[in-house]
Amino acid sequence: MIVHYYGGAAEAAGTPEEGVDAVDGESVGELADRLVSLHPGLARTMPVCSFFLDGSAARRDAVPAGDSRVDVLPPFAGG
Repeated sequence: MIVHYYGGAAEAAGTPEEGVDAVDGESVGELADRLVSLHPGLARTMPVCSFFLDGSAARRDAVPAGDSRVDVLPPFAGG
């Protein structure tokens, strides 16, 4: 699957996107935990991030398919 990071999440991960292996039955929340283990800089950002799964808002209990796109969006400040 492809994971796209935005804003501070991209900075914390050190990349705007990456391919990761899908794990059967792994939820978005579990994926988020795995991404933190790969990129420890995400530890402060990930708990407050929102997720999109294939273009739609996703809860942390959603389960992506192997060919899914997961977007990781930190909170944004408006102005």
